[in-house]
Amino acid sequence: MTETVVSTSKPQPAVAAPVQERITPTPPAPAAKRRGGGRLRALDGLRLVAALMVAVYHYAGRGGEVTRAWGTSPKEQFPTLSSFATYGCLGVQVFFVISGFVICMSGWGRPLRSFFASRASRLMPAYWVAVILVTAVFALPMVVYEAVSPSDALVNLTLLQQPLGADRVLGVCWTLWVEIRFYALFALCVVLPGANRRRVIMFCASWTLAAAIAQAAHQPLLDLVLMPEYAPFFIGGIGLYLVHRDRQDAYAWGIVAVSFLIGQHYAVQSLWNASDPNAFAHRTTFGIVLVVAFGFVAVAAIALGWLNWANWRWLTVAGALTYPFYLVHEHLGWVVIRFLHRGLHLASAETFALTIASMLLLAWLLNRFVEEPLTPRLRAVLSRVR
Repeated sequence: MTETVVSTSKPQPAVAAPVQERITPTPPAPAAKRRGGGRLRALDGLRLVAALMVAVYHYAGRGGEVTRAWGTSPKEQFPTLSSFATYGCLGVQVFFVISGFVICMSGWGRPLRSFFASRASRLMPAYWVAVILVTAVFALPMVVYEAVSPSDALVNLTLLQQPLGADRVLGVCWTLWVEIRFYALFALCVVLPGANRRRVIMFCASWTLAAAIAQAAHQPLLDLVLMPEYAPFFIGGIGLYLVHRDRQDAYAWGIVAVSFLIGQHYAVQSLWNASDPNAFAHRTTFGIVLVVAFGFVAVAAIALGWLNWANWRWLTVAGALTYPFYLVHEHLGWVVIRFLHRGLHLASAETFALTIASMLLLAWLLNRFVEEPLTPRLRAVLSRVR
């Protein structure tokens, strides 16, 4: 996403919100049907892969504000990479499949207060600091990008800037608004009455049908609540968590299959742009479907335990860096690219690599000094029974 921080609040299919969660599954029911156990570190690694896809897209796969940072179009900076980088926006679909898996796992057997505390404590500390940091950097005289107004910056701290029509400090935060609506639906329909297999299956089936009706009805309120374009990816992730609990669950596999078929349709519909002569790059339908399939297959491999061998501790660190990296990489990446490439005259490839590395370093600092101390404290406060 290349809009400035003063752009409108209309979301674009550019990036996803990789919300950090401890990937430790709750004990599935029949022990004989369990596949794998412990922390799913491969899921942490997949989350970072999706985040890097998004970063490559933002730095080399589209035009807009990043062109101002490079001085010329990324197509000129990266003649070969740019045609592949344009598919990086599909990291959003990969993230949403992961989110469906993780949120179902997180909400299983958890009371509503605990679920809310977990979600809020994961989202907010790093988000608040990222909003303040980007606002402060963009307010510096030497930075050419315009900051949002003080009033809109304050609204951004609520995470409700998009429905309220305020300018976004973080262009990528539109996906958090999508995630929040998913959390609300899952909390009301599954967590509040108590998660079990039958209820989760009914939730997936009902949401799939309701989203299709909303698409046909062309009613903005239904679209806002049911999110037809993104629902199949969350639902597919939920289905894959049911597969993780029992790989012989035919209903779960049916949910996954239907979700993939519908999801690839929406992805092609929104991202295939061969008829647009002004498009940065022309994605193929095959390429779009292939990347969507990669997201489903990768999470399925983790759900089935095929990647249990990928149990390296550094993958846990990778997963921890993903959310803060997602928050800061786009807008602050513009600043770093401009400084390195046009200020220090570094080559494009060196600038690209150093920008990714600097954003990962900043993400580590946010995780170490913001998330690690504040997340458990906020969770404890919100979980306190009154």
